[in-house]
Amino acid sequence: MHGELTFFEIGVPDSGRAQAFYGRLFGWEFPPTGVGDQVSITTPGTMAGLHDQDAEARIAMYFAVDDIESAVRTVRALGGTAEDPRPEEPGFGRFTTCTDDQGVQFGLHQAATT
Repeated sequence: MHGELTFFEIGVPDSGRAQAFYGRLFGWEFPPTGVGDQVSITTPGTMAGLHDQDAEARIAMYFAVDDIESAVRTVRALGGTAEDPRPEEPGFGRFTTCTDDQGVQFGLHQAATT
């Protein structure tokens, strides 16, 4: 669905510490992704990831779009900013980071085509 939350990612200084905190708080599990110290987060309904060495220490929210290239153009036309979308990741899709016209960060996610 267009505009639905599809993915969130938690960036923290220390991944192990965050896994212990959120695992005990929510019962989440953290299977490795095979990319450095990044892990997936097993939640009841939304895809999620966790990575460390993030100086911003933030939770990033990604919203569904049907056409990420078009959505990026719209963000820019509305006065926001958007990075160029990343290449498709198999099984995940494409995503990019944006800010709205007031500087609030959010992300866009186009589901995988295969």
